[in-house]
Amino acid sequence: MEEKPVKVLVVEDSPTDALLLREALTDERSMQFRTAHAETLADALRTLQEQPFDLILLDLGLPDSQGLDTFARMHDHVPQIPIIVLTGLDDDTLAIQAVKEGAQDFLTKGRVDRYWLVRNIRHALERHQMYLEVHALSLTDGLTGLYNRRGFVTLAEQQLKVARHSRRGLILVYADLDRLKYINDNFGHQAGDEALVQAAEILERTFRASDILGRIGGDEFAALAIRGSDEGLHAIPERLQKIAAEYNAVRPRPWKLSMSTGAMYFDPKQELSIEDMMKRTDQVMYQQKRARTHH
Repeated sequence: MEEKPVKVLVVEDSPTDALLLREALTDERSMQFRTAHAETLADALRTLQEQPFDLILLDLGLPDSQGLDTFARMHDHVPQIPIIVLTGLDDDTLAIQAVKEGAQDFLTKGRVDRYWLVRNIRHALERHQMYLEVHALSLTDGLTGLYNRRGFVTLAEQQLKVARHSRRGLILVYADLDRLKYINDNFGHQAGDEALVQAAEILERTFRASDILGRIGGDEFAALAIRGSDEGLHAIPERLQKIAAEYNAVRPRPWKLSMSTGAMYFDPKQELSIEDMMKRTDQVMYQQKRARTHH
């Protein structure tokens, strides 16, 4: 099976240097490369919005951005893409600092030949892949495949920042799997694990792929609905209960799956943290659970 070409964006204001880099990659036989070129940071950011890339070769000295700020702005924009920084002959100290701040590697212009260029790109891609795998392991729940508490809070905080900038609301839903202790005690821990996995499946069917879902405790789940309006405060929990009921109807088992929920609308004008929202939503859920228990 033929390997997919590695897509590289060369961000370099010198047409000569950019041409040398692109020709070196085009002529390489051990790996296939497809390259694009941008002369300014603004052009590069526009190009990255229009098409995906596997790696960026980034000159730190551009007409519209200089030094470490160039790397910081690029890395903030596309943290998921590995970056190799390009520097002049006397800028190694700057390049080393960029690596400390998250760049995969650096190359000094004027000292680069095709062998070292390709070697550095290969190693940068391998290191980045290893980082992604380890990062994913540390942020996901091994049983359900949802984010764990750390992963959920990390990604949700990022979304709160985006929501404040874009002035879009969000909805946080807290959900508790009812009677997990009863299932464990009467049918065994394997049945309890199965119930948790099925609760995660119900959440995945209730929310969109762009929403953030997490198992944040033993029987506790949370979901952050992106671009939510306060109208969804009732609609989302109702949809979750409907899907849970459908699940019970088509999958007979000795217990019924049910979830207590609490929901809260995040107004982008508010200065709440995700932890504050989780506490408030947990209280709403607990009140709902108590009300159901006493009926």
